[in-house]
Amino acid sequence: MAKPLRLVHYIYLTFAFSVIYTDAGTHRNFTYVCDPARYAQLGLDIKSLPFCDKKLSYDVRARDLVRQLTLHEKVRQLGNHAYGVPRLGIPEYEWWSEALHGLSNVGPGTFFDNSVPHATSYPTPILTTASFNESLWNTIGKAISTEARALYNLGHAGLTFWSPTINVARDPRWGRIIETPGEDPFVVGTYAMNYVRGLQDVEGTESNKYKDLNSRPLKVSACCKHFTAYDVDNWKGIERYNFDARVTEQDLVETFNRPFQMCVQNGDVSSVMCSYNRVNGIPACADHKLLKETIRQDWDLHGYIVADCDSVEVMIKDHKWLNVDNETAVSYTLQAGLDLDCGVYYTDNVENAVKHGKVREGDVDQSLQYLYVVLMRLGIFDGQPQYNSLGINDVCTSAHIELAGEAAREGIVLLKNDNGILPLATERNKTLAVVGPHANASVTMIGNYAFAAYNKGSPCRYSTPLNGFSSYGSVNYAAGCSNVKCVDGNLIGAAVEAAKIADATIIVAGIDLSIEAESLDRLDILLPGKQTDLINQVADAAKGPVVLVIMSAGGVDISFAKSNPKIHAILWAGYPGAEGGQAIADVIFGKYNPGGRLPLTWYQADYVDKIPLTSLQLRPDDSKGYPGRTYKFYDGPTVFPYGYGLSYTKFIYTLKAAPSKWSKKLNKFQHCRDLPYKNGTIKPSCPAILIDDLRCHKKFTFDIEVKNVGNRDGDEVVLIYSQPPLGILGTHIKQLIKFQRVSVAARTSKLVHFAINICQGLGIVDSNGNAVLPSGSHTIIVGDHQIVHPIQLTYN
Repeated sequence: MAKPLRLVHYIYLTFAFSVIYTDAGTHRNFTYVCDPARYAQLGLDIKSLPFCDKKLSYDVRARDLVRQLTLHEKVRQLGNHAYGVPRLGIPEYEWWSEALHGLSNVGPGTFFDNSVPHATSYPTPILTTASFNESLWNTIGKAISTEARALYNLGHAGLTFWSPTINVARDPRWGRIIETPGEDPFVVGTYAMNYVRGLQDVEGTESNKYKDLNSRPLKVSACCKHFTAYDVDNWKGIERYNFDARVTEQDLVETFNRPFQMCVQNGDVSSVMCSYNRVNGIPACADHKLLKETIRQDWDLHGYIVADCDSVEVMIKDHKWLNVDNETAVSYTLQAGLDLDCGVYYTDNVENAVKHGKVREGDVDQSLQYLYVVLMRLGIFDGQPQYNSLGINDVCTSAHIELAGEAAREGIVLLKNDNGILPLATERNKTLAVVGPHANASVTMIGNYAFAAYNKGSPCRYSTPLNGFSSYGSVNYAAGCSNVKCVDGNLIGAAVEAAKIADATIIVAGIDLSIEAESLDRLDILLPGKQTDLINQVADAAKGPVVLVIMSAGGVDISFAKSNPKIHAILWAGYPGAEGGQAIADVIFGKYNPGGRLPLTWYQADYVDKIPLTSLQLRPDDSKGYPGRTYKFYDGPTVFPYGYGLSYTKFIYTLKAAPSKWSKKLNKFQHCRDLPYKNGTIKPSCPAILIDDLRCHKKFTFDIEVKNVGNRDGDEVVLIYSQPPLGILGTHIKQLIKFQRVSVAARTSKLVHFAINICQGLGIVDSNGNAVLPSGSHTIIVGDHQIVHPIQLTYN
């Protein structure tokens, strides 16, 4: 998401949906489609329309509606702008809205004006993920869906939001890391399921209470995107619109597809978006195996599959796949399982494709069935009375603003704190030099897919770093650079002079959407321009302690600052949202004790010289000199490793009552599978069993005592990794299998309980893409090797 729609089309949609959901010709808001009074006003007999009969299932009602449509009427519902069916009282609907980290006006489905000028802006997902707090992710989803319902009631939004982005951040150069939950597929999937449930779940109707999940009500409809192997936007002239992602089945199953599987199966998401790129030669939106077989059949999606905007056009004009014409292209994508086209190719070409025998009308009917069931689950046909009272007073509430600030505070990561220089003392008449290109950041903090960047609204309020630090002392501000590209050093002198006389100096530097963004990948992972010169000169001249704050999504090689004794502390603040300035200040001055952890590896600068961004290979390849990617496969030097983060206090762990062995007696249908081992490794008699054959419900449980031995209350993120038996070739170094954030008061301890499914926690994916559970000595690693505990698995 999202290639802009053709200009004429976009302007039409923006104009046409100044009211999102209207009766044709009247532009009058109404509560729901099957309102008897509405049909009476339209002069239609609602009793003759079974699709409005609430006693029938959604499936039956949707089928009845589809069967009443002509082919022409059907295809006009298959684009993001659904034209409606006036003769049946079916109104227009705009499917495309965005809610990545707050409501956005990207996409024509949501808009802001004087009556609804703003919505709450939360930190971008990469920083929110750094909190490693599942309940926070879910709570943010709930808050955003409440504002979405309020805007829907006010005629300013639809109820289908194409968020979240859950692609794995495989390489630090990718421009869209800002949107993602990091590099670990398990964490990305866990974020997805929690955020999606926050957006979608109607309280009291969680999925385990419904035998038919297609009947489960939705607060709003979420969409996990972009499926799959999508993480090249524009790198050295290679664009996402023509990129062919060459990826092994092993990497697809283990890394690229895993978050989507968790989003569908655990999050019960109601939509999945396919991506622009090809996957092993086939456009993702035309791949029957990916869409119909994997998402629809294997994972049992309860919802619809939508194309990234203009993906069908991209397939024809950019990929030039099979040199097909428009009608053939839409027939391929429909048969592959693509239900909704963000764009006009379906509405313009499907009718002729059916008439010319290239696709069955039944395929169109099936897609419409999925779409209408989702709209019915949203209450668009019958209403959702519990949300009727929501309105402007439920947008930008004090609770939502505080939640945005809390998310920023929880995500901020302390990377360096020499001699415990932080937190800074709060002294009367303290003077602060606040310098750097982000020292007065506002729009930069809210990242992309946020309306303020498009000058059509603003967050509820902004708290810039200058605002935040002004609450702790007298601030002398000097930008040091005119922007993050910092092409000359003309402004460095003023920043140096400010540091010379200040009691403390805070340098706020980093990158922004001019460096990393959708359609813009990075070529290096260094600070741009003369930012390094600015930081070093200010640090050399500073009278008091120096704190460096980095705003970025992808990692930045700041080895120079890490090793510079005159830079006493470093924090990473991602893009912290509209409340970010105050959050940064609160952490630096100790009002909040940082507990965030890096959700991706920060590599050294020469990493990018060793492997092209366009190679999707995750495992190292000595023959090509390729290093591994992500902490799971890379064991070289880093600036900061995955999961790194400091606190103002100290925690120690003690393992309680952990199992040391697990055995399984095999039946006649469970067969041993071979695995490759390094030379000299003694191979077990039964190396592994297919996880699908184990029907694995067994869990191993243990407790970790987390003791705060310092003098400050604090949060600790307990990270649990598993390591496969030594000697197996081609598997990961370790993998994160569980995590929990826990608050522990000073000089106290808490017991944290973990229950981990044997197969999910200790399984691996073999070279053929099969999930297997190896026998042998597995290892549980807690944190940075604070605890190392073996578990012996045997088959007999």
